Amino acid sequence: MNEKNIPKMYRRRFIPDEKVLLKDDVIVELNNDFIITKWKVLKKRSDFSHGASCYFLNDNFKVSKFINENEDILYWYCDIVDWKYDSSENSYTFNDLLIDVIVYENGFVKVVDIGEVSDALERGLIDISLAKKALDITDNLLNIIYSGKFDVYKNYIYNI
Repeated sequence: MNEKNIPKMYRRRFIPDEKVLLKDDVIVELNNDFIITKWKVLKKRSDFSHGASCYFLNDNFKVSKFINENEDILYWYCDIVDWKYDSSENSYTFNDLLIDVIVYENGFVKVVDIGEVSDALERGLIDISLAKKALDITDNLLNIIYSGKFDVYKNYIYNI
């Protein structure tokens, strides 16, 4: 992939309402099934400094490895996403569908921000079909995690 062909990547959030160009993310690998990136935090944080992500385009979720300055993996953060590719701009926009799943190294699983789906529905930021999609994708991801198949997804970025 030469520099001219590298697509732009955007993260679109509903709460807060923002669309951010991920200008500092480095695309490591890109194909029809996934996009792997390396990144540093957008704003300095004390708990983690950088990481790697894999956008699973067919599954509509992103798995990220959050790493601290000592190179320790803190946890795996999974964003539920909907995405669109714009060929005229050569860009991907990843819509954050609010629900997130955190998988800790000890196997503990935490689902967060489900209430934001209700809030976004009530405020008219998303419609019923998008809320249903978010819940269906989350259910699929949780089934993958609970069935012991999550390592397959982690392995895409484990050594990056």
